[in-house]
Amino acid sequence: MRRLLPVTDQTLGPDREWSLDELADAYAYPVGTGGSGTPWLRANMVSSLDGAAQHDGRSQPLSCTADMRIFGTLRGLADAVVVGAETVRQEGYRPARARDAFAARRAAAGQGPAPAIAVVSASLGLDFSLPLFTEPLVPTVVLTGAAAPADRVRAARDAGVDVVVAGDGPGVEPERALAALAERGLVRLLTEGGPRLLGQFVASGTLDECCLTLSPTMTAGAAQRIAGGPSVAVPEQFALAGLLEEAGFLFTRYRRI
Repeated sequence: MRRLLPVTDQTLGPDREWSLDELADAYAYPVGTGGSGTPWLRANMVSSLDGAAQHDGRSQPLSCTADMRIFGTLRGLADAVVVGAETVRQEGYRPARARDAFAARRAAAGQGPAPAIAVVSASLGLDFSLPLFTEPLVPTVVLTGAAAPADRVRAARDAGVDVVVAGDGPGVEPERALAALAERGLVRLLTEGGPRLLGQFVASGTLDECCLTLSPTMTAGAAQRIAGGPSVAVPEQFALAGLLEEAGFLFTRYRRI
């Protein structure tokens, strides 16, 4: 079965996949995003039925073809993809690529050909010879704190990486990170985790939207949830904004109330 459920006021037949245009319409950023210079941060994560965000350290075993189409669509709409350094290492991140399917939308929105990748790292323990840093269509940004190791900051800048200080200590302060990206014109923001980074955005109250794929799988074990770190004093409230289903996978979209 493949369908857009009633909350989206759209229906599709069960015998064809969603077009990228249909997905782009379903996941469009709120009207006006980009014009005010105020960042809008959405997360895209996947979870098993028993709450695991990963299996054997990676999210791919929980995913499916439709999930990857939505993953690509969300990237196709974003100015920048914000991701933690550990996720970059575990998932083998590469530069985002330009896609013809989103070229007209991006041009109309005043966006570049592809989203920038913005890596959050306190230690800058990254391999700056990887394609993510040497071959990006749009320069990769590294967000770090003022107390980051000076030799690693030099190594990054010597490799041509745009290093942005967004915190007074070794780590990044979420509000300052988003403000620094907005100063660069990057306001339609997408975070793909990992759980520790998403937890920081939740705790700071800077997460506007969560796109969560619920995978019809069970993993047991001790895998992380989609968000980690200290709990918030009062749970954040989100409202359902969209819901799609295919083959038992639920593709949800929630916005902060």
